[in-house]
Amino acid sequence: MHDNVRCASVAAVIVLALSGGASAMFESRDTKLQAVKTVGIISAIGDQFTLARAGLTGLDNSSRSFTISSWGLDDLIIQQATAALSGRFQVKPVSYQRAVFASIEESPIKAVELVRGDPFKKLVKTEVSPQGLDAYIVITKAQANLGGGRGRKVEGIGLVTYRAVLESYSQLYALYEIRIVDGKTFDMIEKMAAAPLDNAANVRLPGPSRLVDENLSIGAGDAGDENMHRAIVDLIVRSLPITLSDMHLR
Repeated sequence: MHDNVRCASVAAVIVLALSGGASAMFESRDTKLQAVKTVGIISAIGDQFTLARAGLTGLDNSSRSFTISSWGLDDLIIQQATAALSGRFQVKPVSYQRAVFASIEESPIKAVELVRGDPFKKLVKTEVSPQGLDAYIVITKAQANLGGGRGRKVEGIGLVTYRAVLESYSQLYALYEIRIVDGKTFDMIEKMAAAPLDNAANVRLPGPSRLVDENLSIGAGDAGDENMHRAIVDLIVRSLPITLSDMHLR
């Protein structure tokens, strides 16, 4: 019985330590954000749309991509983020090479992850002008596994078609993550991936997505498909302010 009591006490101490660590992390984030007055917004989700297949696709499990630069998604994101953050911060325009930020390969989506060796730390320090702002908001593509575990990996903007014996579906997705990078130390204050939208039915990806159904007809599946274009814009416009709020930026 004494052993049981001792084990319970140890477990309680561990829980308290973990909860205390989590509280300290969020307090540190909020304290750092209180000192932020000026921010620059970097968006580099990329200009590629990927058509992928998953499930029982036989030998044809390849994917293909095409450019969607004409959609101006990164410009849209900067415009939307600026409008959302201007009430709290002074948003300053910044210059950077989008292709450099968009080319970074990231790990699968994690809700919140503070990584000292984050590859974007160096890019913000060396590839962004002007330097010296209090913080930089970096918005880039994220990765996820369809169905979790060893499922098909998808990232950024695209459409995945899943086929199996008992079900088949197509799903549009706009997977991205946001970092807050300290403009003086270049340490990452926080990182968060955009979550699925609350009203998304049959969510199969841990990020903004929607099923292609009778309410959304997809044509040839190229940059000229306006229905697909509008659906992706809708996913971004609805999810971006939610993610910024979750990060205590609004």
